[in-house]
Amino acid sequence: MEFYNLLERIVLNDEVHAKWLNTLSYMENAGARKISLCEHPVKVNLIQLKHAAEEHRHAYYLKKQIGKLNIDGCKTYENNELLAPLATKQYLHSLDIKACKYLQKTFTLTKEELKYAAYLFVTYAIEVRADELYPVYQDILTKESSKIMVKSIILEEEGHLEEMISQLDEFSDDWKIHAENILTIEKELHENWINAIVAEVSQLKYA
Repeated sequence: MEFYNLLERIVLNDEVHAKWLNTLSYMENAGARKISLCEHPVKVNLIQLKHAAEEHRHAYYLKKQIGKLNIDGCKTYENNELLAPLATKQYLHSLDIKACKYLQKTFTLTKEELKYAAYLFVTYAIEVRADELYPVYQDILTKESSKIMVKSIILEEEGHLEEMISQLDEFSDDWKIHAENILTIEKELHENWINAIVAEVSQLKYA
């Protein structure tokens, strides 16, 4: 099942759609928390603060959108309120760990420098993914005349990607080579996540 067809199937069922929104909200929230964990105790720049704040707001916005659907649930991030909860929770965590291992092998970094490098490369990979995912999702929402909207998130994620590129330019002249390797790691993890969602959604009986 290709990604577009998967999202179409998700959007057609309010209960599944609510879990999808909740899953995206969980991931935005997890991303925001990881950005905050990567902060230096004192050397925190404006862009990093802005990213953490905006990712938290995306998590809130997506969670609030659930109220437009005709369901009663998804109040928390408990496993039964997410799609493919194990794969969802492993995705960002595994990306973080694998990226850190790669960066540690590639650069000579202190603990604080490694945290910052991980913030740059992991956030870059997530923003590249968000730039693919949210526009496809919005296309389907528009096509189905859904009350749900993610246009505001699309605009902010585009801005985040530009900001990450400018920070990576300052970090290393050959950052693009390393970013490609991190994107390869992310691609595999993303496929595992999507496959887990496909397996779950495929089992659902649609009336």
